[in-house]
Amino acid sequence: MLYHLSLWLRDYCSVFNVMHYITFRASAALLTALALMLIVGPRFIAKTAQRFGCKPRPFLGHNIKENVPTIGGVLVLGVVWVTLLLWGNLTNPVLWLMLIITTLFGSIGFLDDWRKLFGKRDGILAGSKLLLQLLAATVVVLLWLWLMHPDTRVWVPFFKNIHPDIGLLFIVWAIFIIIGASNAVNLTDGLDGLATSAYLPTILTFSVICYIAGHSKLAAYLAIPFAPSAELAVAGGALGGAMFGFLWFNTYPAQMFLGDIGSLSLGAGLALMALMCKQELLLPIAGALFVIEVLSVLIQVASYKMSGKRVFKMAPLHHHYELLGWPETKITVRFGIICMISCLLALMMLKIR
Repeated sequence: MLYHLSLWLRDYCSVFNVMHYITFRASAALLTALALMLIVGPRFIAKTAQRFGCKPRPFLGHNIKENVPTIGGVLVLGVVWVTLLLWGNLTNPVLWLMLIITTLFGSIGFLDDWRKLFGKRDGILAGSKLLLQLLAATVVVLLWLWLMHPDTRVWVPFFKNIHPDIGLLFIVWAIFIIIGASNAVNLTDGLDGLATSAYLPTILTFSVICYIAGHSKLAAYLAIPFAPSAELAVAGGALGGAMFGFLWFNTYPAQMFLGDIGSLSLGAGLALMALMCKQELLLPIAGALFVIEVLSVLIQVASYKMSGKRVFKMAPLHHHYELLGWPETKITVRFGIICMISCLLALMMLKIR
């Protein structure tokens, strides 16, 4: 709204031209989302603590987290919506695709969290959850193809000339990336501040990459594909600011949790950003921690089924270190450092061709 208002006001005052710079609006979106989280957060916690309080499993002392509200993702998504309506270019379809995919996956997460809190089962069945994710991802990918006709080539890091065109298989590829990233963030969300600390550097990294890929001169200089993704830097700023504000309340001891509402939607939004800037193969590098967490679960399940033995004391990996006696804060900080290093490596790889 502010962006479109500035189109009219700039004829009367040249200072409003600054709102047309994506870097300015991305920074403003980050600060706005952060401020909204800090202002609304305490009241949200007070209103939801009793009705939507966490019911943790009785292990590792997690029973102390009982009655901590577990639908913080609702607040995050609400703040992102408000922020993008204020600072985004609402005529650009990339913003609406981001809002749609985060809302759809957030709705799936809400259903899962509701079942955990008030249902007889521990969330919705895994098969049903995966089917809903498949439907949501398919809708968004087809809508993206219809509205924007994106390049169906896959660009391989390190190489200038290796970018195979996979045609209609791109639909399957994009769906796989979205569902994989969504569930990876969901699996990482198990300790106070862990998923938030891992997500923040990753979303900010891809905000920078989206801006670079959407700038013809910068994209040409780095020999990466040009894509109409620059406006996603504003969306990344909104998500980053909301998560900075969320971390204020989610750091140990947490006052609220993301829940599946937040983790599923945030992972899907991150994946869509990576796809739209044509750098989805950098996602496993920047989000290496998420990949490690997923692999720990796959290895644990495969090992137990094949040999009856467990590789880790517990999966995902962060619980393994809990059982080794590491405090939550140590795990969160060390895993966060790993994530920041992996994000720097991903940015460096933009130049290596």
